[in-house]
Amino acid sequence: MKNLLSNEIRDTGMALNVVIMAAGKGTRMKSALPKVLHRVGGRTLLQHVLDAAAGLGAAHTVLVTGHGADEVEAAVAASGASSVRQMPQLGTGHAVQQVVPVLDDANPTTLILNGDVPLIRTATAQALVAACAGRRLALLTVELADATGYGRIVRSGDAHGGHVLGIIEHKDASPAQRHIREVYTGMMAAPTALLKRWVMALKNDNVQREFYLTDIVAMAVAEGVPVVATHAASDTEVLGVNSPLQLADLERRYQAARATALMEAGVRLADPARFDVRGELICGSDVEIDVNCVFEGRVALGDGVRIGANCVIRDATVDAGAVIHPFCHVEGAAVGAGALVGPFARLRPGAELGPEVHIGNFVEVKNSTLARGAKANHLAYLGDATVGERVNFGAGSITANYDGANKHRTTIGADVHVGSNCVLVAPLTLGDGVTIGGGSTITKDAPAGALTVARAKQVTLSGWARPKKVAKP
Repeated sequence: MKNLLSNEIRDTGMALNVVIMAAGKGTRMKSALPKVLHRVGGRTLLQHVLDAAAGLGAAHTVLVTGHGADEVEAAVAASGASSVRQMPQLGTGHAVQQVVPVLDDANPTTLILNGDVPLIRTATAQALVAACAGRRLALLTVELADATGYGRIVRSGDAHGGHVLGIIEHKDASPAQRHIREVYTGMMAAPTALLKRWVMALKNDNVQREFYLTDIVAMAVAEGVPVVATHAASDTEVLGVNSPLQLADLERRYQAARATALMEAGVRLADPARFDVRGELICGSDVEIDVNCVFEGRVALGDGVRIGANCVIRDATVDAGAVIHPFCHVEGAAVGAGALVGPFARLRPGAELGPEVHIGNFVEVKNSTLARGAKANHLAYLGDATVGERVNFGAGSITANYDGANKHRTTIGADVHVGSNCVLVAPLTLGDGVTIGGGSTITKDAPAGALTVARAKQVTLSGWARPKKVAKP
């Protein structure tokens, strides 16, 4: 069955129109941001749907925009999808009416997806397209324990085996119909030519005075066009977002699925309920991740990597055996094998740590490379620096890389020891084996193998008395 389904998709996939409904205001979100631009797992709701649709290889993808149309269209400009606007918003049928002029009749099937239902899987959409096959009206349905707000699937005879006769919206359903648990998810696939004719014949004689796309089911039945239903694998992939509460619920469902997949692949999560991936996380074997960690963008963790609690890691690679201790922020950085970072360290974009580098507590590294075995263990800043092997960069020391207008680079050779509380004023080069005395401000290059000290001579004043506080009258 799987192979047959895949073949049918390949036969019809390219000859496909995809319509994504993205016009709603989302009043219950209580936000100035258009509903479809809210995020789950680090991506907008709409981008999730576009990504799922991309796997279908559709010939034409079109968005129906409305509320916040300029913002929505700008957000997905790179997707290549075209758009039409629904002004005003007079129901789902009215939305598809706006698409009719741009639907390509050369594509026998049109798939309709919802921009606020982000977790629809490509495989589910493929099954819906296959069920339509350019000649049937195919509805995506799911059974819900609480179907409040959803359109009910009305069948003839047996509730599960009868033919689909229509969909009744919740607002218009009778008390008996509201007991039906099989609901329409808002997604369907229809023969393109028939869809265009049906939606243009819709009427708005209902409580809401809107044009319901679901009314085309009755039209199909009346014309003898087969109406079939395919079932979603779970309610998670068909749940829409209408409120912050629903958004949060979907976020946790999404993260639970990501956590389960990682654990099944061997990753050890201290608590899968306190774990967030907002992008792509690639893990080697024997990776351990403590609680409250957030991974954004593309993050790759090598074999045996350990991530401590409360870390945020974005667009980074961490090589085998490295340890990121708790409360670290890592962004746009590369951490070498066996390196130790933190706790409370920050690696900014361009930080490249070689093997066995140590970056300790309250150390910040930006646009700098540290070679094998280099250490900056306490309260330090390395910006725009090239640091050689086995360098020891002392507590409280910094590279002064910015002159108020331009950035300058500091080059530190191998086996350099920089004492505590030093300022290295770039541009500057410290030769191999240099020792910088603690408390120095270095403004000139230091020759290899020498001790360089730049600080005021210590003076002791005998007989000096500390000022005393004058008593108030």
